[in-house]
Amino acid sequence: MLSKGFEFQIANHNLKGQYYKVSDPKGVVVIVHGMGEYGRRYERTVVPRLNEDSLAVFSYDQFGHGNSDGKKGDNPGFEHLMDALEVVLKKAEKIYPSLPVFLYGHSMGGNVVINYTLRRKHHLKGSVATSPFLHLAFDPPKWKLRLGKIIDRIFPSLTMPNDLELGALSKDIKEIEAYEKDPLVHDKVSPRYSLRLMDTGKWAIEHASDLRVPMLIIHGTSDRITSHKASKSFADNSNGMATFFPIENGFHELHHDLEKKQLFDKIINWLNEQIDTT
Repeated sequence: MLSKGFEFQIANHNLKGQYYKVSDPKGVVVIVHGMGEYGRRYERTVVPRLNEDSLAVFSYDQFGHGNSDGKKGDNPGFEHLMDALEVVLKKAEKIYPSLPVFLYGHSMGGNVVINYTLRRKHHLKGSVATSPFLHLAFDPPKWKLRLGKIIDRIFPSLTMPNDLELGALSKDIKEIEAYEKDPLVHDKVSPRYSLRLMDTGKWAIEHASDLRVPMLIIHGTSDRITSHKASKSFADNSNGMATFFPIENGFHELHHDLEKKQLFDKIINWLNEQIDTT
């Protein structure tokens, strides 16, 4: 798999990305990764599957992730997350000016993709979100939320372990082991990262009726990290613009779970449907 790297500056941070060319592409997909991981982690499963279907792919490392600048688990603000995505999106549109462009976000990246699609001006053909962080699948202890809000006011960049349940990522033990051994994966998160994701997730559900381009939301019904019910609520509020596709017994990282073929088949078919209407 051949890739070409690139760098760009946002909020005095140097962010790094890469793109994967294919011969005679029919569309472009920009991937936004989840919390604690990085863009190249999608090279094992997602990128090859998209490339096989003649789709060029772009990805990048968000603030404090992978090889990009920034304190691990922190960022300079939610608007800057969308600014970074916008830079990559415009790069994709510049390299492939005549092709339809799609966003693909997972978990935290799903939140960013959904909010970007709702809030920013763009020429997207559609967006895909897998296991988006619109709401947690559990209710955090009230004391922990109160403490987080206090820290957010006095030291918003303070990072702490995210207490991620690794077994909730996938039912494939090999994937859990790979996650644990990956030196670029981290478990840190700051209050302004986690609390803003909660706030923007709630906002997105409440403003789903503003959606103006097709969106596909896929979520495992056994996800113990982010709420599949919140994903369904978003789709229900979208006046038919978003399609919610549940995967029975799917865990959080569907692209690394036992149901990944079902996930990819759905995504590829949906992307082709949107491209055929171009």
